[in-house]
Amino acid sequence: MRFCLVASPVVVLAVSLSAAASSGNQVGLRAHYRKIEYRIPARDGVLLYANVYVPTDKPGKHPIILERTPYHSEPYGPKAYRDRMPGSEKFRDAGYIFAFSDARGTGMSEGKFVMAFPKKKEGASGIDESTDTFDTIDYLVKHVPDNNGNVGMWGISYPGYFAGVGGIDSHPAVKAISPQAPCANWFYGDDVHHNGAFFYQDLFGFLSFFGPPRLKLGEWGKGPTVPEFTSAYDFFLKLGSLPNVERDYFKGGVRFWGDIMNHPNYDQYWKDEELPSKMKGVKCAVMTVGGWYDAEDQWGAFNLPYAVEKQNPGVTSLRVVGPWFHGGWAGGTGRSLGPIDFGSDTSVTFRDEIEFPFFDHYLRNSSAPLPAKATMFETGVNKWMHFAEWPPANRKPVRFYLGGGKSLVEAKPKEGGKDSFISDPSAPTPYLADYQTSKGRPGEFPLSDQRFAEKRTDVLTYSGSTLSSAFTVAGPIDVDFWITTTGTDADLVVKVIDAFPEGGDPLSGNEEMVRSDVFRCKFRDSFENPKPIKPGEPTHVHFQLNDVLHSFLKGHRLMVQVQGSWFPLVDRNPNVFEDIYKAKDSDFKRATISILHDPQHPTSIGFGSIGG
Repeated sequence: MRFCLVASPVVVLAVSLSAAASSGNQVGLRAHYRKIEYRIPARDGVLLYANVYVPTDKPGKHPIILERTPYHSEPYGPKAYRDRMPGSEKFRDAGYIFAFSDARGTGMSEGKFVMAFPKKKEGASGIDESTDTFDTIDYLVKHVPDNNGNVGMWGISYPGYFAGVGGIDSHPAVKAISPQAPCANWFYGDDVHHNGAFFYQDLFGFLSFFGPPRLKLGEWGKGPTVPEFTSAYDFFLKLGSLPNVERDYFKGGVRFWGDIMNHPNYDQYWKDEELPSKMKGVKCAVMTVGGWYDAEDQWGAFNLPYAVEKQNPGVTSLRVVGPWFHGGWAGGTGRSLGPIDFGSDTSVTFRDEIEFPFFDHYLRNSSAPLPAKATMFETGVNKWMHFAEWPPANRKPVRFYLGGGKSLVEAKPKEGGKDSFISDPSAPTPYLADYQTSKGRPGEFPLSDQRFAEKRTDVLTYSGSTLSSAFTVAGPIDVDFWITTTGTDADLVVKVIDAFPEGGDPLSGNEEMVRSDVFRCKFRDSFENPKPIKPGEPTHVHFQLNDVLHSFLKGHRLMVQVQGSWFPLVDRNPNVFEDIYKAKDSDFKRATISILHDPQHPTSIGFGSIGG
């Protein structure tokens, strides 16, 4: 069994959309499909593997829907069939051809795998993921029997990134793509970093099975042996500084870990791998999908559409966001997450009423109406909303200021004030209530109850007054903070919370995390050129939390929590300005971090309000 420190989210990350398919497709694939395996020659002669399922009981010509994946398009062999097909049962009923292709250097495809190589530099010759995608599609439309010449692409997470790549200088046969939770920028906000802070637990678990090079075609590489433990918090804390991971576990066998450690700032390495700026020459319709509670690739789902629209005027670009963790829309009902019941089967609605009509409109020229420009699930009141643009045009700016007595008020502070806490790397603030017994990150973490954090002395909690009417917010959340620290660097974790009233409800007193993220303060002016903080000097830190569409209901309270670590989800900041990836265990120091709220340094958080 391969080691994995992360629970369900990284399992979804590490498998393709097809493996997270709906349970309705499990029966009778052999009776309805003929499986064909192909060795597809790329333009440099490398053979790329694909397996294709062609319906045998649907006469006529049919579209191909393709997933490219680095996670092995198993099972291999012409007589070995997968258990199910992805997506709505409507795809199978309509006779779609399903194609699955291994990325270069993974699974049964030849060549060398390179993490996130969407497009070679302008004017350069050779191959990249865009050319491999083009060559794969060109071969399939020429060789797969009974196809109608139209191709769609989809995928979640890394396969979602590949779906996005399929839009770059699109092959003429590609009519529609759906990048779903695409890893679009691994420094700004997807998987590897959030605002320059390293997502430690996830990457260690993920690279333990995905990072080691494969031994031969069709096999995974051999990952490190990790001892049994009862607490991921204790495991990572005892492991110490980041160089100890290489020394004790990876030992030169995980190239991407080494790349991360050698590129601590947003340099050309990270700029080459990011996807949004490469989304040029898109000639197909695009529907980007994400989850409000995706802890891995939420940034890409919100930001990729902007890049598509800016660089490809007139292209159809739609977005869908629902109440899901990473990939949660691909399987199950999507009715609930953790203690929250959303009142309907949101994942089934997506698959049957949004995803299928989108592809069918473009691949079979069906009369199915297209989804709205933005189809977004409004949490709090639990209903689907449809917008002509996103963020909605009718947003009104509302700003809450941190004030005396740990209050949240709409008036700027008129007198001096600050609140302080100790950031201690030897006892970092946990991100889970049950951190002493938790081995992995639960899928419901992004909406988890934060009452445990409110009780901690290393967390500041600011609370607004009880709402007399619903307060609905849409779009990104603006974080505008003033701080001081006794160190020369710091992390800020900012959480926006919906505090439920006390009462007889099962969620009585619940402090639901609505949106949260971390910012590494040495990057406050530039991700390319970090700079130290001057101890004791007021320092401005400004960034955005990812989008929301949420109603804080009458009787609830808006809360904001601030802390200096989020362990072991995020690596520890030593509170010292340095290359943290080269830090020694002795470099980590305690620091006092203060949040200022005075007339000269008004700390605030801003929303776009819609509705009454």
